[in-house]
Amino acid sequence: MTRKSTGLRRFAAAAGPPLAVLIVGVTLIELYVRWANTPIYLVPRPSQVLSTLLDERSYLMAALWSTTKAALIGFGLSAVFGVAIAIMLASSIWVRRAFSPYTVFFQTVPIIAIAPMLSIWLAPGLKAVAACAFIVSVFPVLANTLAGLVATDPALLDLFRLYGAGRGATMFKLRFPSALPNVFTGLRVAAGLAVIGTVVAEFLVGELGEEQGLGVVIVSASHNGHSDRVFAAVLLASALGLAMFAILNLVGRMVLANWHASERD
Repeated sequence: MTRKSTGLRRFAAAAGPPLAVLIVGVTLIELYVRWANTPIYLVPRPSQVLSTLLDERSYLMAALWSTTKAALIGFGLSAVFGVAIAIMLASSIWVRRAFSPYTVFFQTVPIIAIAPMLSIWLAPGLKAVAACAFIVSVFPVLANTLAGLVATDPALLDLFRLYGAGRGATMFKLRFPSALPNVFTGLRVAAGLAVIGTVVAEFLVGELGEEQGLGVVIVSASHNGHSDRVFAAVLLASALGLAMFAILNLVGRMVLANWHASERD
């Protein structure tokens, strides 16, 4: 059996069950909505949602691109600052005790409450929405990275001390590589939260900006009773989150597969 056929078999084994569930579920919903004659403003038929995706693709793709930009900016900032702050907190127990409570407090601030203020401070539009995405998604990166950094094997730490390694060498040659599985776990969680934070922020401040993302499409369509457009926009937002998650899975596998058991299967 060739490597290509083996790869196709593995792909079919992995993708087949979810696709089968999706097809059966969508078919059952289509049949039920038609049989119950449900009003379109309550639940649209899946076929109608697909038709909306095709007929309004230019409008929806422009909104998707706007949401994607804000989500990627917020996620990128959360990845950089989350890892950097975690390294700072892990470098000293006194720094960790002093600042850890504030990182938790920062996470508990309701985004709905501060989004209007961000639109005033940063001006409505991309900057305010990306800032909301950053605030929502930074804590999982920080928390998971910090957990990995402080859980380094004590025997390995003692070995580094025995050979006279400094704090910097210990951090970047031992503690951070050991924490990479935790880092990718945090990034995977943050990817989905960045999309959620972006769409929620667009509900509140996105409509005031020049570019209108999927959150604005959802609000506008729901006000006008276009439930098919609402579901189409929700599907695109979900697809964006899944795409970001899949890319991080691929990167995690490329980085960790050769030495960490979690990425070998």
